[in-house]
Amino acid sequence: MSRTRARVSAPDQACVAAVDLARAAAEELARPGEPGEHLGYESEGDRIVTHYFACLDRAYRGWRWAVTVTRASRAKKVTVSEAVLLPGTGALLAPEWLPWRERLRPGDLGVGDLLPTPEDDDRLAPGFTETDDDVDRQMIFEYGLGRARVLSAIGRDRAASRWHSGEHGPNTPIAHAAPAQCATCGFYWPLAGGLRQMFGVCANEYAPDDGRVVAADHGCGAHSEAAVLPPPVEQAIPILDDLGFDLIVEESAAAGDSVQPDDEGPEEPGRS
Repeated sequence: MSRTRARVSAPDQACVAAVDLARAAAEELARPGEPGEHLGYESEGDRIVTHYFACLDRAYRGWRWAVTVTRASRAKKVTVSEAVLLPGTGALLAPEWLPWRERLRPGDLGVGDLLPTPEDDDRLAPGFTETDDDVDRQMIFEYGLGRARVLSAIGRDRAASRWHSGEHGPNTPIAHAAPAQCATCGFYWPLAGGLRQMFGVCANEYAPDDGRVVAADHGCGAHSEAAVLPPPVEQAIPILDDLGFDLIVEESAAAGDSVQPDDEGPEEPGRS
């Protein structure tokens, strides 16, 4: 049993010799003097050859001009099929494109930015799925085991006042621009005890307050229920008819009132 060998056609000599034609095509696309030395050629098929030229543009170091020439069967004239600029070894390339969701990093959210959350986000679950095992509880009083002293009511109130008036309270630019408050966000984890109604911890990794205590009336653009606003509807350009006209009937004429013309002019005083 013998292997089937693929037939490799020899480079067309007429296309190989068309170096000047290929250089002229590259110079039409590039600026004068940018196509450099001839780097060689490559056979693409029957009567198809691609010539490579160095790119001397400093902005495209490592790139090369690729000009493909060809000729028809039994024709002597060689023509240009395609001319492009291709990256070579060591060429500076743009990073691979990523969707914006994958490009987003913690801390990128700013004032006025919205971060919509998809309905199938695995970080969120319906509210009715919360059970007693998941809800944090706190004893009515604390024994203080392991600690000589615990936070008093005065210390708790001072901390609450300080947190509420700070950067994670409601009186910040990002909270004013937020679509809703943290208390209605799925990433908001309420604190236990007496501060449960006022404060919680942000659990959204893309939010600027991730891992921090935030007020219930705080907010940011990474709210779990943030929605994408529909694009504005473009108003159509009004069409003005400069040739036609409309007849407008005056109200007095429509009511049957007639206006008599006064050809004699205004009556002089004392004349009857």
